[in-house]
Amino acid sequence: MTQTADQSRTFLDGIRRIAEDVAAPAADEVDREARFPHEALAALRAVGALSAYVPRSHGGEEMGFGEIASACFELSRACAAAGMVYAMHQIQVAAIVRHGAGSPFFDQYLADLVSGERLIASATSEVGVGGDLRSSIAAVTPDGADVVFEKQAPTISYGEHADDLLTTLRRSPDADRGDQVLVLTRGDEARLEQTSSWDSLGMRGTCSPGYVVRARITPEHVLPVPFAHIAAQTMVPVTHIVWAQVWLGIATAAYDRARAFVRGQARNMPGTVPPAATRLSSLAAELHTMRAEISTATDEYASMIESGADPDDLFTLGYAIRINALKISASERVALVCRDALEICGIAGYKNDTPFSVGRNLRDGLSATLMIANDRIHATNAALLLVHKAG
Repeated sequence: MTQTADQSRTFLDGIRRIAEDVAAPAADEVDREARFPHEALAALRAVGALSAYVPRSHGGEEMGFGEIASACFELSRACAAAGMVYAMHQIQVAAIVRHGAGSPFFDQYLADLVSGERLIASATSEVGVGGDLRSSIAAVTPDGADVVFEKQAPTISYGEHADDLLTTLRRSPDADRGDQVLVLTRGDEARLEQTSSWDSLGMRGTCSPGYVVRARITPEHVLPVPFAHIAAQTMVPVTHIVWAQVWLGIATAAYDRARAFVRGQARNMPGTVPPAATRLSSLAAELHTMRAEISTATDEYASMIESGADPDDLFTLGYAIRINALKISASERVALVCRDALEICGIAGYKNDTPFSVGRNLRDGLSATLMIANDRIHATNAALLLVHKAG
């Protein structure tokens, strides 16, 4: 990536304005009504933010991964739903940019993504695989010159509002569950039949019910790289990092409200330090630790993918263990920070109609450990640790 400091600053300044002026004012309504954050997505489209990661060779801004990650943080600090939708879209964009570019079909798609600011959702979860990203039941099935598939997905975030869809499938009907590919369907090429509702505790604006996905497409819609490589080199690390940035945004918003509450107490008690100030100091330290861990992981990944080295030499067992640990740590810390912010704000934080309310932040934060369940990630890391030789 070759963007200048001025280009990065301009991009992030625009994201902050959207977060503050568009996403934040609508956030409570988005949560209360469990509706899609239309205003924020329209504003992001208007400034070309959905395609910002696309290379200049395909018409995009070629923004760096660090800037994309920071945008997820800024949006989530204002509205977690808007931030999560943006983050999940960028996961799909990264997969296509890094593993589809060079294929005529996907080169054209990236150009269309830029011109149309298309929103991409993903169908990676599947009924019957127990939440295992690296396992599929549904398969790409040849049918004449075309291929067809049918997949039962328990959740597809913002599926109703997306323009396009990336779906994990077995390579063929006789392939093993772990022999997967990633398939793009555009517009109405996929038919989505809703099978459940989305009346959730938090992250309500992501609008993530279940669907049966059916499609008839041409073989060129299949990304040319096995999903095992896409997952290890792009989808897993990008997912864990941008999700962590979303959770950091949620935690920071809760901290901001706790800090404002304590400062208000201080103004009402001139010459004294409010009792809650000590707890605020502890909370600030916890948030600083969370931010440092996520920033380090973001910088490390950006450096790895921008170094030009062979990806197989970069994404080792040791790295897989570290990036999985990031997800576990960040997803647990966000709820702790929000809970402690609630303790500081007290009843003013518990109520939904005060400037210090952290109920939405806490409910959104509680989703973090469930998104690819931490128990599953612990099990994966346990297996990796048995064979990894620390160096």
